[in-house]
Amino acid sequence: MSHDWQPLLLTFRLAALTTVILLATGIPLAYWIAYSRTRFKPVIETLVSMPLVLPPSVLGFYLLLAFSPQHAFGHWLEQWFQVRLVFSFAGLVVGSVIFSLPFMVQPIQAGFQSIPLSLIEASRTLGKSDLVTLFRVLLPNIKPALLSGSVLSFAHTVGEFGVILMIGGNIPGVTKVASIAIYDEVESLNYAAANFYALVLFAVTFAILLTVYVVNKKWLKAG
Repeated sequence: MSHDWQPLLLTFRLAALTTVILLATGIPLAYWIAYSRTRFKPVIETLVSMPLVLPPSVLGFYLLLAFSPQHAFGHWLEQWFQVRLVFSFAGLVVGSVIFSLPFMVQPIQAGFQSIPLSLIEASRTLGKSDLVTLFRVLLPNIKPALLSGSVLSFAHTVGEFGVILMIGGNIPGVTKVASIAIYDEVESLNYAAANFYALVLFAVTFAILLTVYVVNKKWLKAG
């Protein structure tokens, strides 16, 4: 029996791209939240954490409205940049980045806050800039947090359903990821195909999490 691997490949491509973007944006955002003293900090923390408690269909619905060319933001994107996010792979990436944001930011923020301030002050006393301190002192000391954030973001994106269905629909080769394919096959009573997709996702996520625990244990022992 042959299987269609395209939904799985699309899923892992989406998860990898989302994780890279989140890693690049999550580090500066987590750094700002960890060390900022502005009175608006609770507002930003709340916005970052909203996807943890918000039903995915709610977030997907508002993203669908925002990305639609019939509304201001979607119309502006299409008119000025010829970009249409709704029912496209690019839209899935943007939606996934927003939906998985807390899974990247919160572990990294906790990692930054666990570092003694005396270590940062010592680096500054030696004349190191904040940027040098970040890359030479802080990031090497929060490797487990970086790994946890990356893996959680990847695994969370792999399992997305509600947001993807709302803003991407079910277009083969474009937006039909594995979670949507499983739903499709179950609706068609094709349990063998659904089991194939589910089993691959189960095996991959188990291997990823096992790797994280093993690597983190080694790093903690080495530290």
